[in-house]
Amino acid sequence: MSAHTDRFTLQTRGKGTYEITDRIQAIVAASGIENGTVTVFVRHTSASLVIMENADPSARQDLEAFFDHLVPEDTPYFVHTYEGPDDMPSHIRMALTRSSEVIPIMSGRMVLGTWQGIFLFEHRRAAHQRQVAVAVVGE
Repeated sequence: MSAHTDRFTLQTRGKGTYEITDRIQAIVAASGIENGTVTVFVRHTSASLVIMENADPSARQDLEAFFDHLVPEDTPYFVHTYEGPDDMPSHIRMALTRSSEVIPIMSGRMVLGTWQGIFLFEHRRAAHQRQVAVAVVGE
């Protein structure tokens, strides 16, 4: 059993989804691990990870619109608004999604479905630098 870890920083332009599939696959390839799992973790409380359709961008636009509707900004009863009206909504959106994903590896490649991609889901309006940690375990 072997383990390989890495991390990278992603610059976002604000709210939206940013595909990181190729960056994760490059780390898997560099690990030399043929069969196992890769764990991807975003180190923030106002961004998350999602596995989502990567063929048609309108699917991600609909996801983003749904979350804007589900957890609207400027909600009058939110107390935690120190960093602006998107502060608490971004934390709730993160809590409703995931901060990590685990994907199987077979023959040195992630076993994602045909239309699946791994995305960082930025919940803040302003641009941010997001840190992503990756651990590959297997043989």
